[in-house]
Amino acid sequence: MRYYIESDGRIYVVKRESGFDLPTRDEILFDFTEQGELPTSERTMFCLPHLACHPSQWPEKDVLAGIPEGVTPLVREAIHAGMPRVVVEGIALEAGKILLVKGSRGLTEGRWSLPGGFLRFGEEPEQGLLRELREELRVEARIDALVDLRGKRGAVSHLHWVMAFYRVSLEGEIQPDPDEIAEARYIPLAEARALIADTLMGEVIATLTLQ
Repeated sequence: MRYYIESDGRIYVVKRESGFDLPTRDEILFDFTEQGELPTSERTMFCLPHLACHPSQWPEKDVLAGIPEGVTPLVREAIHAGMPRVVVEGIALEAGKILLVKGSRGLTEGRWSLPGGFLRFGEEPEQGLLRELREELRVEARIDALVDLRGKRGAVSHLHWVMAFYRVSLEGEIQPDPDEIAEARYIPLAEARALIADTLMGEVIATLTLQ
């Protein structure tokens, strides 16, 4: 087991002949809290250190990630795995029903979910959602309100997801792009939570039924 220990964007590493590397348990001389395993090729635990002051002597993770040599592949892998993934989701309601989509590829293939997807580098969340709606459903939309903002660790991916949910109004008829969406339809709120594959999405839909 290796340990990825981060504080304020800095990482605790040890120097080996192969370069900077993640420590083993006996190479850590301070207390820490285990947060959860990272999806890396070698078992790696993400940890938070208990320190009395800022670890200014530790290298910054952005610097380590950009060094072409002198850093082991596991360090770069852990840095990448430990970064949150931001996704934006659209909530379109109509006569007591909510729009769900079933993906034709990727993480949502064959699974019901809300329309939306990954935020691109440099995008504002609202811009990203409007782009995703155009790509998936070939429809323009209006952002009405931020409904919820949540985070979770994926049960399968073990990645950290940050999910922003927006109420949207669609401007026109949906025309799902078959390359991304196998099916799209409005489903009664009471049924949608049971159909949705993602537990966190289901919890957010459940709050809509209470409003």
